[in-house]
Amino acid sequence: MGAGFNAMNDLVVIQTAQGLCAYLIKQYPDKLMHSNRGIVIGYDARQNSKRFADLTATVFLNNNFRVYLFQRFVPTPFVPYTILRLNCLAGVMVTASHNPKQDNGYKIYWTNGAQITTTHENGIYQAILENLEPQVCAWNVDTLKDNKMLFDPYNNVVPAYFDSLKREFTCQQLVDNCECPVSFTYTAMHGVGYAYIDMAFPKLNLEEVIPVQEQADPDPEFPTAPSPDPEEGKSALKLCLETATSNESDIVLANDPDADRLAVGELADEGEYKLFTGNELGTLLGWWALELYRMKTEKPDLAKCSMISSTISSKILKSMAAIEGFTFHETMTGFKWIASKVSDEQKAGKKVLFAFEESIGYMMCSNVPDKDGISAAVHVGTMACYLRCKKCMSLQEKLRDIYEKYGFHSSVVSYAICNDVCLIQNIFHRLRNFGGGQKDTYPKSILCGEFEIEHVRDLTTGYDSSKPGKKAEYTVSEGTQMITFTFKNGFVITLCSSGTEPKLKYYAEMCGKPENKRWDEMEKTTRRMVEAAVNEFYEPEKNGLKLKTED
Repeated sequence: MGAGFNAMNDLVVIQTAQGLCAYLIKQYPDKLMHSNRGIVIGYDARQNSKRFADLTATVFLNNNFRVYLFQRFVPTPFVPYTILRLNCLAGVMVTASHNPKQDNGYKIYWTNGAQITTTHENGIYQAILENLEPQVCAWNVDTLKDNKMLFDPYNNVVPAYFDSLKREFTCQQLVDNCECPVSFTYTAMHGVGYAYIDMAFPKLNLEEVIPVQEQADPDPEFPTAPSPDPEEGKSALKLCLETATSNESDIVLANDPDADRLAVGELADEGEYKLFTGNELGTLLGWWALELYRMKTEKPDLAKCSMISSTISSKILKSMAAIEGFTFHETMTGFKWIASKVSDEQKAGKKVLFAFEESIGYMMCSNVPDKDGISAAVHVGTMACYLRCKKCMSLQEKLRDIYEKYGFHSSVVSYAICNDVCLIQNIFHRLRNFGGGQKDTYPKSILCGEFEIEHVRDLTTGYDSSKPGKKAEYTVSEGTQMITFTFKNGFVITLCSSGTEPKLKYYAEMCGKPENKRWDEMEKTTRRMVEAAVNEFYEPEKNGLKLKTED
């Protein structure tokens, strides 16, 4: 947040809202749709979030739109849920998710409840440029007072959300939740999640969570979590793990500040907490979605079902699909692409059982076509109770059981800090011109030829050596760097820049066959190849990159 056109401030928010409004009017010219269906606006607890939401509402009210403006902090997934429940034309969520306290952001959702993709992004951007001058009364939030076109959707939406969440489980599971003594410690990371988790767990007969008191209430200063990102692991979850240890909790749950992501840990035999990676939790929840479908469906037909994950996430769902018979789809990075694919699948008559992205984002039900940390927490809690009471298993034991059936999947996800945009471009330019400066001549191996590269896919340029004509099926957004190297031994690593943070990321995985039980060897090979690929391709020492310190 700050002054200028490259930061979040009142003027930029008004200009953005005016552009979105103009674009919606163009897409939906019937004025009755504006006044009857309207738009929903939510906001988190960050500095200026409510102010930016109020300014957005003012712009739309001045243009005769019905506006559903939440009058309290809400989790991000409540906005797409409201769009579908109230048949809104679009939605806006003011949040910067898990970014540092000085940041804020503006998420836009389309009529289908999904975050906007390229076509709408380009159209809204052009509409913003055509509507830069603030309209009369754009700054006057007094418009919100006693306005007959302004509604708070909370009482209409939130009880319905929890009712629909409850219907995702069988009656027997709700009974088991009540009888199974699994205990939970929870942190909201100074965000909005605790009030909603506190409602959700009793609703599903789960034991009430033990909150991390220092982080339970919304606080835009994030005093105990300067980097409020539960994906960072033990360093970010220090207070949560201490609270869990002192209370001897079985399970640790952590939402990010806008409660659309979820991190999970479980008490291990040695008394320490095992924090699951995003891919590991995606593996567990993918199995759970399949188990739930079979338990709830009289005549399950997996041929009519699908699961979805992004290209940088584990391929475990693909391995499951090969054995179980459901359809697996891979999308570009970002939940907006996953949600768009969910919409396509539903139109084709498919039931989407589950979708995830390795960055601890999970969609357990298409009622919310986005990642949902509240829903995911309830599902993890119920899954943990089910496994303990019905299978005599922990989450860790179930994870190993899944690998026994579908093959061990060893993955590594991490990053290097890089604040220099030009350096990032130079790093990827070098990889694309590896053979004496010639175009599309990528590295052919690592460790002096020990591990050879079989295919290269560059979604920035559209190059894919494995496809006819060497043309990739899709490309990433302009300005994003992303190259995937597939090695002859099955190891795959994707290098990419971050769209929201000063990071050079890498995502690596080795997928084993069910018959291969040499998991330790696979793990060692994966980590050795990751280290070599990062050193040879990113050249962190030469380029002054700071690698993430692993927990």
